[in-house]
Amino acid sequence: MEEIQFVRGEPERRAAQGDVAYLRELGARLADGYEDASRRARTYQEQLARVVRVLALTPGPESLAELMRLVDEKRLPSHPRELASLLAEHQRPADLAAAVFGRPGARTPDEIEACLFHELLLRGVDVDVRGFRPPSSSHTLSWLPVRRRDFEAGARFPVRSLDGGTGGSATAMPAEGRVDPPVPRTTERSALRNAVTVEEHEAILSAPHSGDWGHCDAWVFPLDEALAPERVPALLPALPMPCTDVGATARFEVALRPLDDVWQLLFASASMGGVYGGGVGGAWGRMWAWRSMAALSGAPISADAEEVERRARETTWFRFEADSGWFLNEVAADFGIAALSPDRRRLAVLAATDTD
Repeated sequence: MEEIQFVRGEPERRAAQGDVAYLRELGARLADGYEDASRRARTYQEQLARVVRVLALTPGPESLAELMRLVDEKRLPSHPRELASLLAEHQRPADLAAAVFGRPGARTPDEIEACLFHELLLRGVDVDVRGFRPPSSSHTLSWLPVRRRDFEAGARFPVRSLDGGTGGSATAMPAEGRVDPPVPRTTERSALRNAVTVEEHEAILSAPHSGDWGHCDAWVFPLDEALAPERVPALLPALPMPCTDVGATARFEVALRPLDDVWQLLFASASMGGVYGGGVGGAWGRMWAWRSMAALSGAPISADAEEVERRARETTWFRFEADSGWFLNEVAADFGIAALSPDRRRLAVLAATDTD
């Protein structure tokens, strides 16, 4: 396309002369040039992203060295969290320690190092022995524990290749721990009232929101007296929430679950996303899973990771699904979590569904 000669001040001069037809023609040529340049920029971006992905997915110190040299020298279109996740999946920890954290004069973006640290930690790499540096205190991910907790072991990760990958949240209700309420159930709604604050609502939804789920919502019900855990399954269908609005005999499944099952679900919903979302990767998936877990268990917004862990271990956790119109009712597209606080006077609920 022929380069457009734009002379500063010419449009104003032509306008003063009343030559508005010239301005329209110039505008049309500039619009065509902008569209052409944008198309070429997108092509370069896609091709560069492909090259970066090939280097990241080619195991070995040579490909790593060339990739990090490229990172140091150029501004790359790939998101650092995605690049860190690919490196953790396909490269040897020893090679990563030398190529990312150990090379002299490195200018690796802080985000790559911070994300890579947590990606490897979740995969069971001994980050102390390998010499991986945790995120600096100014980085958001520094809030997370620098040791993998027992309930985080066995986290699921996608399996990716040059042309795509497999992964996603496994949301099917477990067969273990089932405490389904008996049928027929009462259709009378509970007098409890949702008292979730804006901050609580945002925090509870951190995991599915970050994973770009189609729809999710949260509720918090203060209780007048301590509620025994065995009473929760019968209470859930009666709570004034659209996701539990079912008939007296419709399917309503409830399971008492350990903390690791709930954390793994929150982590997968954030890190790998819903049916159509790509997720935020392992490092930020860990962050948002902890944030959702903290809010569900009733931890203060200002709580540190140690306090959040303590409360989460003392919380009674439930999973549920229902044949309500709110849920999509497809495999890997719905989940519900209910959390009875350690003092048993607060019931928090998170429900998510992935719809078109």
